[in-house]
Amino acid sequence: MSLMDLAAGIAAGTRAKGRVATAAVSHLNFLQPVKVGDVVCVYTQIDKIGRTSVTVGVEAYVLRRNQGERVRVTAAEFVLVAVDDHGTPRPLPAV
Repeated sequence: MSLMDLAAGIAAGTRAKGRVATAAVSHLNFLQPVKVGDVVCVYTQIDKIGRTSVTVGVEAYVLRRNQGERVRVTAAEFVLVAVDDHGTPRPLPAV
């Protein structure tokens, strides 16, 4: 879940052009275990843009023993809020 939060933060921070803070995580589903030796691949998609927030869909896959097909292990929806230097929510910049 930590890797997923980092990936969501990168995606939202890029859109926000600055700092973001995780406000919520929902629809978190653990589908398969991640085992020692698995290579974890995390993918993001921006699903919604609000005035100060970005909703990011995140999926994680693994490569078992670094070979074979990717296996989807978890998915979630992260909501991140753009913040200023004082941690106060700020409007997202125009695209």
